[in-house]
Amino acid sequence: MTDTNPLVIFTPSGKRGRFPAGTPVLTAARKLGVDLDSVCGGRGICSRCQVTPAFGEFPKHGVSVARDALSGWNAVEARYDEKRGLPEGRRLGCQATIQSDVVIDVPPESQVHRQVVRKAATGRVIEMDPATHRYLVDVAEPDMHDPSGDLQRLREALRASWGIEGVEVPLRVLATLQPALRQGKWQVTVTVHRPHDGPPRLLDIRPGFVDTPLLGLAIDLGSTTIAGHLCDLTSGEVLASAGLMNPQIRFGEDLMSRVSYAMMNPGGAAEMAAAVRVALNGLASEIATEAGVDPTEIVEAVIVCNPVMHHLVLGLDPVELGQAPFALSTSESLSLAADELGLTSLHPQARTYLLPCIAGHVGADAAAVALSEEPDKQDALTLVIDVGTNAEILLGNRDRVLACSSPTGPAFEGAQISSGQRAAPGAIERIEIDPATKEPRFRVIGSDLWSDDPGFAAATAVTGVTGICGSGIIEAVAEMRMAGLLDASGLIGSAEQTGTSRCEPEGRTHAYLVHDGTSDGGPRITVTQGDIRAIQLAKSALYAGARLLMDEMGVDSVDRIVLAGAFGAHISPKHAMVLGMIPDAPLAAVTSAGNAAGTGARIALLNRAARGRIEQVVRQITKVETAIEPRFQEHFVAANALPHATAPFPELRRVVTLPEVAFNAGGGDGGGRRRRRRA
Repeated sequence: MTDTNPLVIFTPSGKRGRFPAGTPVLTAARKLGVDLDSVCGGRGICSRCQVTPAFGEFPKHGVSVARDALSGWNAVEARYDEKRGLPEGRRLGCQATIQSDVVIDVPPESQVHRQVVRKAATGRVIEMDPATHRYLVDVAEPDMHDPSGDLQRLREALRASWGIEGVEVPLRVLATLQPALRQGKWQVTVTVHRPHDGPPRLLDIRPGFVDTPLLGLAIDLGSTTIAGHLCDLTSGEVLASAGLMNPQIRFGEDLMSRVSYAMMNPGGAAEMAAAVRVALNGLASEIATEAGVDPTEIVEAVIVCNPVMHHLVLGLDPVELGQAPFALSTSESLSLAADELGLTSLHPQARTYLLPCIAGHVGADAAAVALSEEPDKQDALTLVIDVGTNAEILLGNRDRVLACSSPTGPAFEGAQISSGQRAAPGAIERIEIDPATKEPRFRVIGSDLWSDDPGFAAATAVTGVTGICGSGIIEAVAEMRMAGLLDASGLIGSAEQTGTSRCEPEGRTHAYLVHDGTSDGGPRITVTQGDIRAIQLAKSALYAGARLLMDEMGVDSVDRIVLAGAFGAHISPKHAMVLGMIPDAPLAAVTSAGNAAGTGARIALLNRAARGRIEQVVRQITKVETAIEPRFQEHFVAANALPHATAPFPELRRVVTLPEVAFNAGGGDGGGRRRRRRA
């Protein structure tokens, strides 16, 4: 294959390659190891190889995708669409062929190894005071001598029985009033939404006594993953949780790539808004099915997200967020009808609350973390880090709270990694390397056994060992540093320098072999020098953001570090500190908060007073803008070393002795002479 052949880029895996024009998409996917299902041998019968091509300008990928980048709709696809139906924009990977450079998204339902979105609901005691309640009301019958309307008598009954006054009634709800009253013999169950800052609103009227669950949905809308928690608004119980990949990944893995897509493609913002709204409707339906309920019983939703996702789900152009001064369309909380956001799978009158944004790069997800972890109520100086494609960082105590965001990129999610993949069964998620033998052992998602345990092969026979996910690559790099395979600058040593043949030459650098599955038709999984560099860049951005807040606070250490998000639950404090992802601290002072943003969304869903509180707290948080702060770059450069170029990390050194190795000069096959430092 030559550089003149079309370039095909698959999302969300990020795998890419060049193929001759006319190559079927399914063939390209298989050659690149992309997780695309097919059981019919490419005859267009099973439909499992459905893909979604994306068109327009993609600066992140360096490609411009024309509308005819794939071959035209053929007879097989037309026949399948006629018999079973293809969702709009979908193609069959076995039928569509590559004609020119193209970006292709593989949706979750087309993946053999389905994505594991690890954002389960975290146990939390929440004081119940939801905005939406049901009330049983006895309404006076009409009287010839009292010509008041049915609505007026319903309002009077609500006032007399429940103290609810001034309730607003949408026309579509009013249309159901008279039939419900008469069918219920003047007794009805009404659903009323009582916001913390506005008049009550009638959402639903049903005849007689209704005791079906009253449901709400808390949504953590991330740039890479979307997680939802279905809650009983009466008890607070989480009935079901589910997650999926954000389909906007095909427009760009990081936020600025999506802003660029909106800038360079007319209608791009609307296109991305439509994609995420379809995903949210699908998530609501999936989570309701899991709980055994009808999604139209969901009467309220709370959404937390970063500023770019905030604008895109609202259908607002995010272009201003891509340039100083990073102005938001609005920073205030929003209370909207769900159907205004295209959430048509919920109750027709469902309400949606979006938490306030803190600033142009620190959004409602950071506000949700603040609501969950409450640094403003702590005596101890607390650093809260919500790790993701765009990390949100909070530092503070009762006296003052600071916030910033840091563009870590998608490496922590397994993207931009040579053997990387999203978290799915078969992906390496834990790894240990023996410092004496340099031999690895690992665990994969879907099995509790380590690779050197008896029965591991049988336990993973179905999934295989397919790649390495974000938590796996973080542990791999830290373990390589502790085992002396990697020096402080991030350079992998040669076989002669490290004493293991697992360190293989790869061009001008080296790679470490974690697993060779080629004898069974599987992949060779390695950690390359490029992988190390991607992790260095991501962790340096994370550390620099935290250090910048510490500078602003005038401190060199913190009392507590809270790791939030999926990584908080899946990365050990020791590995995070060996990498230098977080500032030095006693390991006992580093704890996990799980999905703090999702917890904050649940708190706001189940307690309306919490909405007023976080709106007040957000106004008191001081925002630090990393994009224009010169010290950020200084901290970033120093943080490139593992764990750090200048910070001594005394607490880490109490528990870990890092080998004093340097592979930049002399020894072996000249690993140092191979190296070329790049800024």
